[in-house]
Amino acid sequence: MNYDKVEDTFFEAFQGKYVRALITGPTESIVKRAAYDSTSTPSAVIGRVEGGVEGFLNPSQTPDNRFGAIVQYWLGGDDVEKFAFELSYRLRQDILVKPFTRIFDYSDKDSEEYIEMMDIVGHCGDGYEWAVEKYDRKMINVPIAVPDFQIEEKFKINNGTMGGNFWYLCKTQEAVLNAGEAIIDAIMDVEGATTPFDICSAASKPETNFPEIGPTTNHFYCPSLKEKLGDKSKVPQGVNYIPEVVINAINTESMNKAVKTGIDTALEFEDVIGISAGNFDGKLGDKNINLLDILK
Repeated sequence: MNYDKVEDTFFEAFQGKYVRALITGPTESIVKRAAYDSTSTPSAVIGRVEGGVEGFLNPSQTPDNRFGAIVQYWLGGDDVEKFAFELSYRLRQDILVKPFTRIFDYSDKDSEEYIEMMDIVGHCGDGYEWAVEKYDRKMINVPIAVPDFQIEEKFKINNGTMGGNFWYLCKTQEAVLNAGEAIIDAIMDVEGATTPFDICSAASKPETNFPEIGPTTNHFYCPSLKEKLGDKSKVPQGVNYIPEVVINAINTESMNKAVKTGIDTALEFEDVIGISAGNFDGKLGDKNINLLDILK
C-alpha cells in the first residue's frame, strides 16, 4: 500500500468507560433495528452516553441460539451513576420495545465495576418483574405486552479508548459516500472497534462561540468557508469534502487496527486525494497517535 497521500499528523484519544452488550432476537431485521436505534446518537462530546455497533453474530454464536448484534455504549468520564442513568434510556426506549429481544452482558474483560439492571431497566415491569436463570446467566424477566423482555442482571463496566479518528479528503460527493460505506464495513470486521458517528460530516473543535450547544464546526476545514477565510483556511487545494471517521475501541490496539483498516480502504478510491486527522495540539486527549506509525 502506498501511503504518500497520508499526512504526517496525529489524532488524540483518551480513556473512557464502556459497556459491551449482546442484543439477540428471532430475525436479523429486528436485531439490526435494535442495535442501530440504540446506538444512533453519538453524544459523548456533550457529556452523555454514545454507542456503536461492533458486529453481528449468527445463531450458533449466541447464548440463546438467535441472531445477535454486539454493541458498545460509552461515557467519557468516571460518573458511573450518570452512565447507568443515560444507558437506561438506550436499553428501555430502543431495545426493550422491539419484539422478542434480549440483552446479555458481553464484556471482554474482568471488572469489579458493574451496573445493576434491575433499578434502571427491570422495574419497567412495574414490580411484576422476576429473576430467572436461563442460558447459563442470571436474567431479569420483564413482563410486557408481547411477552417477554429479558436482560442480564449485571453489566460490567470496562475501560477502553475513545476518540480515535482520521479524515479522508475527497474530490467528489461519490467518494464521500462510496468510500465511507466501504470504510465502515471494513472496520466492522475489526474485533472490539466501533464507529459511533458512522460517516461523520461535521468535524468539530473544543473552542466555540456558543458553549451552550457544545462543540461547534471546525471552521478552518469547512470547504464552503475557504474563500471567506482566505489564508486562514486549512482546506487543501482540490479538496471539496472532508468527512471524518471516529473510532471507539476496547483497547488501543483495536483502535489502531481499525484506523489502519479504514485508511487502507479509503485509499482504494481514486477520488480520495488525502488522509489526515483531527487534533488540537495535544490538548484534547492524553494519547497522541501518529497515523504513519500505525501504518508501518
